[in-house]
Amino acid sequence: MKKILFIVTSHKELVNTDSTTGLWIGEFTDPYYEFIDAGHQVTIASPMGGKPPIDPMSQLTENITSSNRRFQDDTIAQNSLNTTVRLDGLSATNFDAVFFPGGHGPIFDLASNEKSGKLILEFLASGKPVASVCHGPAALIKAAEMDPSILKGRKVTGFSNAEEKLALRSNNIPYTLEDRLKELGADYHTATIPFTSHVEKDGLLITGQNPSSAGPTAKALLELWANE
Repeated sequence: MKKILFIVTSHKELVNTDSTTGLWIGEFTDPYYEFIDAGHQVTIASPMGGKPPIDPMSQLTENITSSNRRFQDDTIAQNSLNTTVRLDGLSATNFDAVFFPGGHGPIFDLASNEKSGKLILEFLASGKPVASVCHGPAALIKAAEMDPSILKGRKVTGFSNAEEKLALRSNNIPYTLEDRLKELGADYHTATIPFTSHVEKDGLLITGQNPSSAGPTAKALLELWANE
C-alpha cells in the first residue's frame, strides 16, 4: 500500500469578478478513487486546513463525473475533504507521492506557497513522484523558484491558454499557467484539441492538462509504480 498526499487549494477569489473558484471537484474525485480502488491510502492537506472552497462550475450537471456521484454517497471521503490537514508540519518522509488537483485556486495560493514548494523538492529529492493536473501544476512554480532545475527542459502540461479563453476566465486570473511554466523553462506540451485528455511524464514529474486528464494522471502514477 502506498501513501499519497493530496494538496488542494484554500483560495476561492478571482479578479475582476464576483464569481468564485477553488478546487475543481472532479479533479479530486477522479484520482482519489483511482488510488483508493488500487488499495492505496490518501491524506488530504491544504494551506489553511479545514474545508476547501469548491469551484461552483465544477458542480454543474454538465461537469459531473461518475466519481463525483460516487463521492456524494461516500461519507468517509467527504469527511476527509472537509477536514483537510494544514500543510505546516507535513513531511515527504511520511508519504510515497504527492498529487495536486486543480481548479483556478492553485494559481493564487499554491503557486506562492513556500511550504508546498519545499515539499515538492523533498519528494523529488527522495525519489518520490510529484503529480498534478489542470491548474495543479501551478504548485511547481514556487518549487521552481527555489530550484530552477526541476522545470528547466522538463516535459510538462497544464491548463492551456486556449482553454482559459474558452473557459471565459482569462480576464479573472493574474497570469496564465501555460505562459508561466514556459517562462520557467519548462518544455510545455498540450493536446491538439482543447479539453481532451493529455498527460506528460518526465521522470518523477507527472502532469495532466485539464479536468479530462485527472483520472489518466492518477493512472500514470500507478503505472510508474507498477514498472518499478
